Amino acid sequence: MDQSNNNLKTEILAGISTFLASFYIIVVNPAILAAADMPFSGVLTATVLVSAFGSIMMGLYAKNPIVVAPGMGINAFFAYTAVKGYGLSYEEALGAVFWSGVIFLLLSAFKTREKIIAAIPSAIRHSVAAGIGLFICFIGFQNAHFIIDNPETLVSVASLQNPVSLTFLLGLFVTGALVIRKVSGAIIYGILFTTLLAWPIGRWWGDASAINFGLGTLVNYNGAFSLPDFSLVGKADILGSLKFSYLSVIFVFTFTILFDGISTFVGLSEASGLKDPDGTPRNMRQSLLTDAFATLFAGLVGSSSGTAFIESAVGIEAGGRTGKTAITAGLLFLPFMFLSPLLSIIPSIASSIALVLVGSFMIIPAAMIDWKKYEEAIPAFLTMVLIPFTYSLSTGISFGFVSWTILKILSGKAKEINPILIIISLLSLIFLWQ
Repeated sequence: MDQSNNNLKTEILAGISTFLASFYIIVVNPAILAAADMPFSGVLTATVLVSAFGSIMMGLYAKNPIVVAPGMGINAFFAYTAVKGYGLSYEEALGAVFWSGVIFLLLSAFKTREKIIAAIPSAIRHSVAAGIGLFICFIGFQNAHFIIDNPETLVSVASLQNPVSLTFLLGLFVTGALVIRKVSGAIIYGILFTTLLAWPIGRWWGDASAINFGLGTLVNYNGAFSLPDFSLVGKADILGSLKFSYLSVIFVFTFTILFDGISTFVGLSEASGLKDPDGTPRNMRQSLLTDAFATLFAGLVGSSSGTAFIESAVGIEAGGRTGKTAITAGLLFLPFMFLSPLLSIIPSIASSIALVLVGSFMIIPAAMIDWKKYEEAIPAFLTMVLIPFTYSLSTGISFGFVSWTILKILSGKAKEINPILIIISLLSLIFLWQ
């Protein structure tokens, strides 16, 4: 009985950890889709609905500790390419999201995606896990304003003489020490500790704006309650999005969520050991179906595509091993249809600590790659580094597929290429050409 209670406590703490690492999507997704002339409050409500629906379904049906929410990158494609570039209305773009979900479901029903995963070489799988780790670490450093823009070198490190950087580093080291000491809920405690450290910044140094709070800064905090906005529910133009000129948009939506989902599931399973006896990610078919339903649902309620979140690694590292972790995180999204301003309490320098630390944990699978076998090491390396360098899971893994296939052919080892991988590589080339 005590062990059961301890396990439940661990799963709940893991769910809270995952939520704290991924809640930024509640405000970031509306901010990005606002560029498509969509109402911020309507997208916020849709984001919460997709996150709660997808995560709870993942927990109940797929029984995996993985959060599902509107994906980063695909939301930018929605706003800046589909709407601004191709000229779709946001209603038509939502229809395209819906149809990509339908295609996704069909691919899942015929077990096409399982065959794709089986065709992915082990070295690429390991590199995807490590690449995701580098990616979320990079996101964490950016969100904490520790890595900043530099017009000459693209990026550089922030000055250590400002209180925000010092607070972030102190929180990072304290949280790291808690992890090393194997303190249960270490990441949550670290986030709370850093949040408390961040409060005096605005008063002592007059720099509250530098903390980059989710819905504003402490000085702009104006209450905790807001009513949900369901104005985007049912707005998808499902028939209007089927124009021939829009098919390429549907293709990119489908391809991106396909490989974002695959790479996330593969990466998380490689890093955590959550696998079925045959070595594939645990309950893969159920997880992929959940991803598909979340995308279809997203189009209907007014958001860009839903997908498995790489930030789920935070909860997995905190001990989450079952669907209870995802259910906990999913339930935590729901109150923020009404309490979204409360997200401003936790600064990004606090939540970013979880991303940086988990990034370091996820680099472990890179040790399983045979780095002296160059026809495998080079594609694995390209996959691992291009995921963070291009800021895209899909782009990184696509280059991995293409480079693997090309190098095998050029080195006289074409017979080692799985026929499905050849098809994947050709599709990857089409995707990269867009």
